[in-house]
Amino acid sequence: MELSLDKLAGLYEHSPWIAEQALARGPFKSLAAFKRACAELLEAAGREAQLALLRAHPELVGKAGLSTSMLTDESSREQRSAGLQHCSAEQFARLQQLNRDYNARFGWPFILAVRGPRGTGLTRQQIIETFERRLHAHPDSEFQECLRQIHRIAELRLADALGEALAEGEQVWDWAEQLARHSDTPEHLTVTYATPAHRACAADLQRWMLACGFDSAEVDAVGNVVGRYRGEGEGERAQWLLTGSHYDTVRNAGKYDGRLGVLAPMAAVLRLGGRRLPVGLELVAFAEEEGQRFPATFLASSALTGGFRPEWLEQRDAEGLTMREAMQAVGLPGTSDAIAALRRDPARYLGFVEIHIEQGPVLDAALQPLGIVTSINGSHRYLGELRGQASHAGTTPMDLRRDALLGLAELALVVEGEAGRLGGVGTVGIAEVPNGSINVVPGRCRFSLDLRAPSDATRDALRDAVLGALQDIAARRGLQVQLQATVAARAAPSHPDWQARWEAAVQRLGLPLHRLVSGAGHDAMQLHEILPQAMLFVRGGNGGISHNPLESITAHDAQLCVDAFAQLWESL
Repeated sequence: MELSLDKLAGLYEHSPWIAEQALARGPFKSLAAFKRACAELLEAAGREAQLALLRAHPELVGKAGLSTSMLTDESSREQRSAGLQHCSAEQFARLQQLNRDYNARFGWPFILAVRGPRGTGLTRQQIIETFERRLHAHPDSEFQECLRQIHRIAELRLADALGEALAEGEQVWDWAEQLARHSDTPEHLTVTYATPAHRACAADLQRWMLACGFDSAEVDAVGNVVGRYRGEGEGERAQWLLTGSHYDTVRNAGKYDGRLGVLAPMAAVLRLGGRRLPVGLELVAFAEEEGQRFPATFLASSALTGGFRPEWLEQRDAEGLTMREAMQAVGLPGTSDAIAALRRDPARYLGFVEIHIEQGPVLDAALQPLGIVTSINGSHRYLGELRGQASHAGTTPMDLRRDALLGLAELALVVEGEAGRLGGVGTVGIAEVPNGSINVVPGRCRFSLDLRAPSDATRDALRDAVLGALQDIAARRGLQVQLQATVAARAAPSHPDWQARWEAAVQRLGLPLHRLVSGAGHDAMQLHEILPQAMLFVRGGNGGISHNPLESITAHDAQLCVDAFAQLWESL
């Protein structure tokens, strides 16, 4: 595509050299490719050039400051889009104090793309809350976050300069906002299985699927919303691509975990406008993945693979209600026969693909909007307890102690070291001293172990190393060990052919390939049991944070994932 400097000189504040040098690398297959070239140039320029760019940016001035000559035209328009000219006296005073505190701490002005992830502007309260939160960041991480915000500002300016259309990306973003209206609690976003909010989400998704042009959209026996868009084939000759993700949430959730993988394929169907492709699409909005209300995680996707266990229907929630009763209360049959009938015949499907927000910092740190998943980590999880001897903290010599907490501390360091050595990840997420006291040597310590790796062989090697060390530590320190295995999940490596299809789709968008492992579990792990599968990750903002209200994506990145999905589907 043809780009010219006269339209792009103002992308980076007082720094036309970035666009000028990036243009010299052209021509570009896409705007995404040009933006990547700008990012690479700034990264290669070094710390001093980056710091100069940060210091070229104005403060968030508010009120009368917007009319001064301190702002470029672009910055003035952006700050006005966020309504900073309408700050109250209290907000104005708070902004000025934050500017002073931030400059004193970091030595450069606070930088924020005030037009936000949708491009329509953050509220003044959102700006102040972000300012307050980032004021306490580590200087190195805040420096990188400012650079990411600068690239986001440039992305929005580029879209304005060239009239870039983001119809599907903005639609996905808007759907996510609308779906977040439904929550089990008014304080924050929480949608657990088979609640009124959960059913309201299903109703919205069903209605939207039909409006997008799906031939059918139905709620099945476990609450999955299943949309089908026929391909060119008919009857037994019909071939289908299966896709989807979950629409339930954790407690105090973000808006995109799971839901992005439902909304992006919907937007791809909407864009077709009724045009038929050789392969039909079956989109499943899975009713449950998070295991928040009942402990049967992946109950929705397991129904498609034949893995739903009838005894799960008797599991009880915190209120004592069984899963069967919860299902029937919202109009689902709640019978094992109805659920067993949902099992899919693998012969009817070419494969399963899933789009998901990364839920981690890798893509955001790398300035990469899309990532190719090579495998979903397998895991071993345990709950355990170390028992030693509680004794007086003042009178028990160090060499005569049987300290359960120190045994766990030593084990935690082993987990860190072995996970790093073997290429996995390990976490001691729970460490509790029952009835602990400031003057008592801990005699008991409860703990958890979460061990993950991209292959079963590595997962098991990490388990063996950690559990072997646990026995050695216990013997040396005179401790007893109790250990209960709670999860043993197999790794789900991406099928090479389907991973290659995602890679080809991303490359056709002009983006470099960034491959990574999924540390979190996904519905694709269940479908992996019966179909070839592969996943596409989309970067999350705010350092990639997820399971948190700060979870974020931009309309630009949403557009790219819709485009990539459409490329993959149409290539079949």
